[in-house]
Amino acid sequence: MTELKVISASAPGALPAEPFMARHLIDGMWRDSADGQVFERHSPAHGVLVTRAALGGEAEVEAAIAAARRAFDEGGWPEMSGKERAAILLRVADLIDRERERIALLETLESGKPISQAMAEIEGAADLWRYAASLARTLHGDSHNSLGSDLLGVVLKEPVGVVSVITPWNFPFLIVSQKLPFALAAGCTTVVKPSELTPATTVILGELMAEARVPPGVVNIVLGYGQPVGAKMTTDDRVDMVTFTGSTGVGKAIVAATSGTLKKVSLELGGKNPQVIFPDADLDSAVDAVVFGVCFNAGECCNSGSRIIVHEDIAEEVIARVVALSREVPFGDPLNPETQVGAIISREHQAKIDSYVKAAADEGAEVRLGGAALRVPGLAGQFYQPTIVAGVRSDMALAREEVFGPVLSVLTFRDEVEAIALVNDAAYGLSAGVWSENVHTCLSFARKVQAGTVWTNTWMDGFAEMPFGGVKQSGLGRELGRYGLDEFLEVKTVTMRIGRTRAPWVNTGSHA
Repeated sequence: MTELKVISASAPGALPAEPFMARHLIDGMWRDSADGQVFERHSPAHGVLVTRAALGGEAEVEAAIAAARRAFDEGGWPEMSGKERAAILLRVADLIDRERERIALLETLESGKPISQAMAEIEGAADLWRYAASLARTLHGDSHNSLGSDLLGVVLKEPVGVVSVITPWNFPFLIVSQKLPFALAAGCTTVVKPSELTPATTVILGELMAEARVPPGVVNIVLGYGQPVGAKMTTDDRVDMVTFTGSTGVGKAIVAATSGTLKKVSLELGGKNPQVIFPDADLDSAVDAVVFGVCFNAGECCNSGSRIIVHEDIAEEVIARVVALSREVPFGDPLNPETQVGAIISREHQAKIDSYVKAAADEGAEVRLGGAALRVPGLAGQFYQPTIVAGVRSDMALAREEVFGPVLSVLTFRDEVEAIALVNDAAYGLSAGVWSENVHTCLSFARKVQAGTVWTNTWMDGFAEMPFGGVKQSGLGRELGRYGLDEFLEVKTVTMRIGRTRAPWVNTGSHA
């Protein structure tokens, strides 16, 4: 049996001698917590202390929301021209480029992802800030001059107000960059809470925004846990909108929490994303994309291609090729540039991943590769083997629930009708893919599947211009593109009558 490709510990010199010290950013000032409390983050790959952060509470959230409210109501940010806001966003993008290596290193140490992937993500984040700057310059409403010769209609697009931005641990810098610059381009002010597992890079972003001369109070950062920080950010009546990326369970809780004040809510939640492979597919490309889809970011990705639905005539060939190629993926030390898959975010999450695989095996599925923790020589952290599970039924938890690990479930189909039924038989609807050399098959699939994104003969290509988000329990609203900007805008209708042309409603003339 061929061994997995494992990258041993190889870069001890890159480990920090001292932890990164993270504080709250409130009204343009860096602050410790009022009660002096802190929390610590250790590297999931190396075990070393990476970050010591201020632990926020009610006092910090209260101050941050008040600052954002003042900055919106009195500070002039919403009235600033699109040109001025765009110039600031472009300065932030340039500073991100300047600090790319520093940001990537801390993201790797806190999250366990490979340094090469982190570098690419920071580059992509800078591009998002530049794209948002272009939207700030081109934002406009509409006019209607077809309402009659004495009427003119104007539709204004105005910032929604104060926005709570709550981001996850799996792509901490990229996902805050999918939200924050778009909110700022729209003219909103913000309170940002990064995951307690990955706070450092968001704090660095705060440093860069201060250097780029973002006005005080426009962006506030509060560090800490969902309770009480995230909870108050979703319930305070001074907050106009919540944008959140994370699990579907927490997304549902946010919807419930915001119902008391009827805030606007944008949610990017979980997925159980299928790739359907037809017999005429280019299997070289499909197999490579399948391995990428499930191994990328150790499967800790809402867009993970965590299930494939393969035509029964080619299923065994596809499984064999996926297993063989998965053995060639370098797992291990995330600080080594050759590593493609790093550590699992926490021991608790590693145990959760393993429980799904064990349960599927107990129900009759066949583990063709992996199915256990992975030991990486020289590292104290937690890793999980690339895992391929065949013989999965659609009623198994492995086929229906988001595992969030490098685990692929394999199902089979006989015809297109069955394939579409299997794709849509899920609570989620984030993304889906189809592999076929027949364009008619691809277009038919794209129109019938219930998903916010459909990839044909590719997987996980993303662009700042293209909207991203899900249907069903994968979320509400969209990020990226002009649709992503629209989430942070309210539409106001202004109807203007020209001259005194309106006929009186009340007739005051004599009836004698």
